Amino acid sequence: MPMPMPVQLLAKLQSSAMAAPTSNDLICFTNCFLPQEDGSLIEKDLWIDERRGVILDAQQTFFLRKERPNTIIDLGGNVLSPGFIDIQINGGFGFDFSVYEGDDQTYRDGLKLVAEKIVETGVTALVPTIITQETTLYPKLLDLLRPWSPPHAAHLLGWHAEGPFLQMSKRGAHSPALIISATEGFKTFESIYSPENLADAEDWLMSGDTVHNTVGVRIITAAPEVEGVMEAINEASKRGICFNIGHSMATTDIATAAVRNGARCITHLFNAMPQLHHRDPSIIGLLGASPYLSPSSSSTFLPFPSAIISALNASMHSLPITKEPSIDHISEALDEIKTPPQTPMLLAEQALRKSLLPTGKSTASPGSAAITAIPLGGGQSSESKLKKDLTTIPFDRPFYEIIVDGIHSHPNSVRLAYSAHPDGCILITDAMKILDPHLKDGVHDWRDGRRFYKEGDTLYVEGTTTLAGSVVTLDKCVRNFVRYTGCSIGQAIKCATYNPAKCLNIEDKKGTLRAGSDADLAVLDHQGNVLSTWVKGKMVWARK
Repeated sequence: MPMPMPVQLLAKLQSSAMAAPTSNDLICFTNCFLPQEDGSLIEKDLWIDERRGVILDAQQTFFLRKERPNTIIDLGGNVLSPGFIDIQINGGFGFDFSVYEGDDQTYRDGLKLVAEKIVETGVTALVPTIITQETTLYPKLLDLLRPWSPPHAAHLLGWHAEGPFLQMSKRGAHSPALIISATEGFKTFESIYSPENLADAEDWLMSGDTVHNTVGVRIITAAPEVEGVMEAINEASKRGICFNIGHSMATTDIATAAVRNGARCITHLFNAMPQLHHRDPSIIGLLGASPYLSPSSSSTFLPFPSAIISALNASMHSLPITKEPSIDHISEALDEIKTPPQTPMLLAEQALRKSLLPTGKSTASPGSAAITAIPLGGGQSSESKLKKDLTTIPFDRPFYEIIVDGIHSHPNSVRLAYSAHPDGCILITDAMKILDPHLKDGVHDWRDGRRFYKEGDTLYVEGTTTLAGSVVTLDKCVRNFVRYTGCSIGQAIKCATYNPAKCLNIEDKKGTLRAGSDADLAVLDHQGNVLSTWVKGKMVWARK
């Protein structure tokens, strides 16, 4: 078993990496294991171009340039991974991405601080996330969150707007007064976020002062059952925006329709959504969806009737609801309101349709996507069955984010999700401003006069046992994931690198060791501890 990198080797590594560029600017990492896109590890050298900050095809480079790297770095049998990517993080190191105090430079300084410090956790790229805001703040914040790569720091890839189009009963820490519906569909999205921030991907990147070939990411989390959201999904997706389902009470049919309309990911799985129920597995059930669907009508989706929304609102008052002690606006993922497994949305829909249809008729939703099981063996093959059933269409399950801190989701739930859909798993922190691997246990200030008590990775409201969230780092999520699921370190790394990059369609530049990708790297031991971090071919942090 390879041992952690010795201090002497690290000192040599740091000295060679931080020295003036060599004559040919080529670096060869040797005696290391490289994570592959299938989750395996292979022992192989990796060449990078230090000047350009990209990964090279060693064979092609040698053939074309007729030279070998002048700098050879022996990693002592450790793992050379793509840098981690955190696609949902609310802040860290004392800075909150959702707080704008009127000064652009102060906000930019806060972004830079997080980007500089987070590399210690192996993160080389992140998507700053803002929770539901005053509507007037969105144009300013999203413009400030354009892609940016501060020197010697992680890449700020763009923005993740979580809200304001959320289901009230699953709002978590989002302010109820700020949650709205999209009465005019995508036009409402444009009026809130601004048309410039929702422009086609190429126009959005070109409209700012971003560097050529900059990777840019935009994510929106919304509840598809909220008025106007479903019809906005397709348009947002066409413009290169990753649409996430989250803070939602959607039924299985609604969630499935959202994915067919273009939704690509589920926000913090298990949190702020209905519990898994065998008759209506809801959003969580998408992980177990068949690869083929048979639509019950030719329509891809019929907008959710306002009558059902009214029935839902009426049912919410009569259904049993328990409230936790009031802890407004703390952890945005943890539910403030617990709802029964058989969701009010499902009950309201069934009640309304039953009242409108003659006795004995089906209450299946028109336009919903009913799952057709494909036989696993015997009789006809799946291929011949599909040829006969012309209405059967393929269905790609969405990616899903999961917070692997042992607090937001039980280890058994993490393993259950991963077992169902390993290729869709994305590890996130959903971290708050209090995130800091060096923060000591004890009482710490939050905001608005409130304080937390930190114990390990867990946060409690001061003076209570009320859970307020966690401060887990992404490298610890990787280590936890190995323990919770029994997967290999290579498979866990995939969930923090390749999977998020593929979800965002940036895997040619980030999250992989492909030739031409950015040389954003993390050197890990075989337990997943970060030994050094590299951004664009330069070492930006090393463990002392």
